Amino acid sequence: MAQKIDNKPPKITDKDITGLKYFHKLDGLLEQLHDVGCEADKAGNRTLHMDQYCMLVLLYLFNPIVSSLRGVQQASDLKKVQKKLGCPRASLGSLSESVTVFDPERLKPIIEGLAEKLKRVSADQRLKDITGLTLVDGSIVEALPRIAMASLREQQSGSSQKLKWTLHTFFEVDRHVPTRMKVTPTGGGDCDERAVMSCELLADRTYVMDRGYAKFKLFNQIVGAKSSYVCRIRDNSIYEVLEQRSLTDADRAARVLSDEVISLGSESGKSKPDHRVRLIVIKAKPHKSTGRAGMGSTGQDCDGYLRIATNLMDVPADVIALIYHYRWTIEIFFRFFKHVLGCRHLLSHSQNGIEIQVYCAIIACMLISLWTGRKPTLRTHEMICWYFCGMADDEELLRHINGLKKQD
Repeated sequence: MAQKIDNKPPKITDKDITGLKYFHKLDGLLEQLHDVGCEADKAGNRTLHMDQYCMLVLLYLFNPIVSSLRGVQQASDLKKVQKKLGCPRASLGSLSESVTVFDPERLKPIIEGLAEKLKRVSADQRLKDITGLTLVDGSIVEALPRIAMASLREQQSGSSQKLKWTLHTFFEVDRHVPTRMKVTPTGGGDCDERAVMSCELLADRTYVMDRGYAKFKLFNQIVGAKSSYVCRIRDNSIYEVLEQRSLTDADRAARVLSDEVISLGSESGKSKPDHRVRLIVIKAKPHKSTGRAGMGSTGQDCDGYLRIATNLMDVPADVIALIYHYRWTIEIFFRFFKHVLGCRHLLSHSQNGIEIQVYCAIIACMLISLWTGRKPTLRTHEMICWYFCGMADDEELLRHINGLKKQD
């Protein structure tokens, strides 16, 4: 007779949760959130407050034993967690309901405050004169819809579809963390990546983007906001060369093939850049995009040339090439964000809940940088997780952190 296999995760106990003293540093930071969502609670019946919910989300992000919303609920039932984090026992219902009244926007000032504390480290001395180098991109996370919604979608389309959300991310190179993320349903209109970016523009930034953001209106908006851009444009872009610039040995060493001032777009087009545009062409490895069955393409083809448009007229061409090279840092961050911090698994399927989890994950990245003095890495996150689940002690964690400082 076949044995029944129980895939239910083991119940979380007090001995599985350790290292909570590090969370004391968050008490003053998050306590300003305590009354968020209580405006309509005239009877004072709310037991789970926003600061407590965020502490539980951070516990989830740092403790691999707490791997789901049910795990968060089990952790909240432990006396050690209740004492150290100031959190009451929370039911699954209260964890799900609470995010509907909590305002994720209230986490943004906390993120900005932490960002100011982070040590700024120039990625390369050649970038020291580049103002506010900010990488911009979006990444999609998927959530299975609730049973009722899934049933309705299946009846309408013949298949159960996943709900998709886009994380519009602004990643600062000198702090090596994202300072802003906006969560929207994946789609066009106001949720289009270029539309979202146009609403988030700041002055004195240098925005680095891939060709999905190549839109003349957005270029004009960036310049109008008194910022700059470095953006890859499509291989079939139309332009007229106005001025050919000479290349230096440093440019050639960076595989720069040409440096030109151009008139971008056709004369009959509805819009054109309202400023001078420079085009840097860089030699690259040609490739064809590939994809797995049913998963779509993993990217766009490359004909062997990267065409980089920018309004930075006085920056050497090899530095423009270096700036665009750093765009891949945000792709590495997305991998860290989803695979290491566990944000492929969403604790909530509502926009409010997803935004709270995303902002707490940004806070987690910043805390790793503040605790260690270095950018978040897989090994450091692993060591902190070992510490929080009791597999590493204070001495071993401090030895790891001191080892990082000696490397510097």
